[in-house]
Amino acid sequence: MNIIVCVKRVPLTQEVDLEIDGSGKKIKEDALAYVINDWDNYAIEAAVQLQENLGGEVTAVTIGVEDDEEVLRRALAMGADRAVRIDPGELVTDGYLDATILAKTISGLEYDLILTGVQSEDRNTGMVGIMLAEQLGLAHAAVTNGVAPEENAATVHVELEGGIDEVSRIQLPALLTIQTGINEPRYVSIMGIRKAKKKELKVMTLDDLGFGAEALIPQTQIEEVFLPPETEGAEMIEGDAATVAETLIRIMGEKGVAV
Repeated sequence: MNIIVCVKRVPLTQEVDLEIDGSGKKIKEDALAYVINDWDNYAIEAAVQLQENLGGEVTAVTIGVEDDEEVLRRALAMGADRAVRIDPGELVTDGYLDATILAKTISGLEYDLILTGVQSEDRNTGMVGIMLAEQLGLAHAAVTNGVAPEENAATVHVELEGGIDEVSRIQLPALLTIQTGINEPRYVSIMGIRKAKKKELKVMTLDDLGFGAEALIPQTQIEEVFLPPETEGAEMIEGDAATVAETLIRIMGEKGVAV
């Protein structure tokens, strides 16, 4: 089974004081550390586990500059067979363009299954995987936390709201967006890093893919990025059930909430 995994390098924003840059449309990233997108890490592990059981090849793909090869090297060290980086040059992409570029790249590769993370930690839109599937004309399932391929189909478990799972059968080739918790990503060993240096890492440009300028127009624009305003914090309501209920109704009325 040949599997393609789409991965991304994202800034590590937890437990740091974020600052908005001068444009007011993005955060300052110069002093931030970068890591592999958490959801993508689980997607790589899922692909490698399937390869170990079923054979075939795993190819990791990313859109980014040379520094973004770090996540491809990690994927190779985890067990991927080869990697592809698409250099966007000066182009600033959005989710639509990411899906379009990935679709053009992947259309020239052999695959039975494409895995992406549910979403990325920097944009949190959750749209790229589904748009990629639509552009490639593939059956797809989102928020997948289990997959078991069988011949030309696969049984997939999809996480729904309220802790409920949905079990479906999907025809291959297909695309799945992978949820965290589907597995336990393996530790990247020194031996894995050494082996990764010998594996293929191909770099392509947008010109290599045959894109014209008219095809690379973002469909979304960020108007403003801002930090949430500081509030006074939570109000603790005390008393018996009747008192608490009466207070809640009063507060919701003051806030304009219909009760």
